[in-house]
Amino acid sequence: MLAMLFFHMFTVWSRHSDTAQGEILIDNIWCWGLALDERRYLYVSDVEKGEVRRYQLGEKNGTLVAGGNGLGNGLNQLNFPAYLFVDRQQNVYVSDNYNHRVMKWNKGAKEGIVVAGGQGEGNALTQLSFPNGIFVDTLGTLYVADMRNHRVMRWTQGDQKQGTVVAGGNGRGEGADQFNGSAGL
Repeated sequence: MLAMLFFHMFTVWSRHSDTAQGEILIDNIWCWGLALDERRYLYVSDVEKGEVRRYQLGEKNGTLVAGGNGLGNGLNQLNFPAYLFVDRQQNVYVSDNYNHRVMKWNKGAKEGIVVAGGQGEGNALTQLSFPNGIFVDTLGTLYVADMRNHRVMRWTQGDQKQGTVVAGGNGRGEGADQFNGSAGL
């Protein structure tokens, strides 16, 4: 089992240097991942509810943008939504940790699309093992920190069947070509 750290509330600190108190923006949440889009909307993953919500400044409930149908592996579900990435069109990418996949939720969609992994846990080029950090470049190429496979994978746009190892992937270790649990990007 993975060692996990959860936050029951989300706190943001003012930019002013004379401020000693934080401001609670969202409470009663098992927060793991955060993202901020160009419009300054805050995206927050809740691993307990299996959902991602988008918040405007001052909003308490947010808008459901991914998951929200209980924990599971259906296309309208997530199971431990960890890291997030939001593109310019407000599409949300979620590393669906316990389902060993990365999901893309187009803006306004009721279910997601598997864009990486989703073939069960494993180390084949079609599989992931507890995906964590994700990044999508301007060409639509997806990069995934594949934690238990100790590698970083790349999926080019339109090729969701198989990824390419771009770093690591040579077992756990301290060598120049190895990682020890790749997590963030």
